[in-house]
Amino acid sequence: MRAREIQKAAAGEMFVQQAAHANAGVSAGPLQGATICSTKIRRDFTLASAADESCEATDISLLRAIRVDPANLVRVLQQLEVIARQQAPRIAFKAKDNILLLDLADILAVHAEGNYVSLRHRHRPHPYLVRETLSSMAEKLKPYGFIRIHRSVVVNISAVEEIQPLPGGEYRLREKGGKEHVVTHTYKRNLRDLAQLWVGSERLRG
Repeated sequence: MRAREIQKAAAGEMFVQQAAHANAGVSAGPLQGATICSTKIRRDFTLASAADESCEATDISLLRAIRVDPANLVRVLQQLEVIARQQAPRIAFKAKDNILLLDLADILAVHAEGNYVSLRHRHRPHPYLVRETLSSMAEKLKPYGFIRIHRSVVVNISAVEEIQPLPGGEYRLREKGGKEHVVTHTYKRNLRDLAQLWVGSERLRG
């Protein structure tokens, strides 16, 4: 009788150790791919049956969720592009007998031309002439990402690719298309608006 009790106790202890080891393996083991298993451990430690019943593979459901008809995707992208254009800031000005509407993002720079200013367009070889002073245009365009770099030049900061310090304390500014401008002492502080984050540089001298 005593031997039988010892055998039961040893068997029970071995079972508890095996169950604890299996429980640790379930909680600490890595997930396989995108499969998520919500294993329930019953009090009787029947881990195998619980895992078979409650394990769900979610990778297939994810594939179903991202499956999109190409035609519908193209249509949605076109609609988003139209919405973006409608929400983009635009400029309206009189050209001869008409009023033109242009996206400000397409205006690379504004130059003084006597009593006029010329709007240099990204996709147009010749600029638009508008009867306006450069000072007035600079103030109107400032909230939309334009800075004055010279007494006769205002540039779109999104079109600026590089600035280079010059020996006299001025700067050379280059647009993405290659056109260059000299930034004079009076306006070089405006270059700070070219970027929100300056890394690994002295920012601006002077």
